[in-house]
Amino acid sequence: MLTNMFTIEILAHSLQITALVFLMMVLVDWIDVRTRGRVRDWVSGKKFREYLLSSFFGATPGCTGSFLNVSLYIHGFISFGALVGAMIATSGDESFVMFAEFPAVALLLHVLLFVLGIIFGFVTDFLVERFRIKTCEECEAQEYHPNQEGSLKHYVIEHIWHHIIKKHLLRIFLWTFFALWFIHLGTEYFNIEEFVRNNPHFMILLAALVGVIPESGPHLIFVMLFSQGTIPFSVLLTSSMVQDGHGMLPLLSYSVKDSIMVKLFNMMYGLIVGYFVLLLGF
Repeated sequence: MLTNMFTIEILAHSLQITALVFLMMVLVDWIDVRTRGRVRDWVSGKKFREYLLSSFFGATPGCTGSFLNVSLYIHGFISFGALVGAMIATSGDESFVMFAEFPAVALLLHVLLFVLGIIFGFVTDFLVERFRIKTCEECEAQEYHPNQEGSLKHYVIEHIWHHIIKKHLLRIFLWTFFALWFIHLGTEYFNIEEFVRNNPHFMILLAALVGVIPESGPHLIFVMLFSQGTIPFSVLLTSSMVQDGHGMLPLLSYSVKDSIMVKLFNMMYGLIVGYFVLLLGF
């Protein structure tokens, strides 16, 4: 009976989160459709503008900003450092869940990720130039097709149904439900809070390792653990810096080497910042 009650509560919580995520995803997608045709004009220019705008696109909730940054990188509009910074700034679909669960902290986190993306974008380009690291050797030019104006029916079918609901929403719901169940079982049969309190350094390393997975979902465990006050902010920050949702998938089809290098840089930065923030007591 008690288990059934917990199942109903977890189901209700998962549906509530998914509904809020759906509304936010529709809003972000609509803005993306309305502005995508002009983003290249915004990015082209000085190096700092590349870091600023690529990190801004990355910090927007969801994966559309990351996909845009990969396209810009492949076409030579942004540098490798700008792409690394953009992937630091992005948290994929987990962003929507964070804004649904703890909006104030989520806003602070995204602002911090945005700033870190700019800083480490500059640092990465300096290191790439200093050590003569070759990037984008395997990338091939791909024609960019601006979004065409379509009817409301087209938008609902192609964007809301085929993209948001079929590709993202069900996965978010299932991973949210799984994460909540994992936490429930952990608190019932294992003292997660005590383990985290005694092993925060291990949790940061674990968050960085899980962040390597180019998939939205596994990282929700850290989001939910933070939501329930089980892990410190430093662990969530590390997870958010290293992981990038589905953002790396398009780059993998162009350059496996560059994809691995992006992840290595992000893991290094995530561990450095995560342990530093942990030492500060957060």
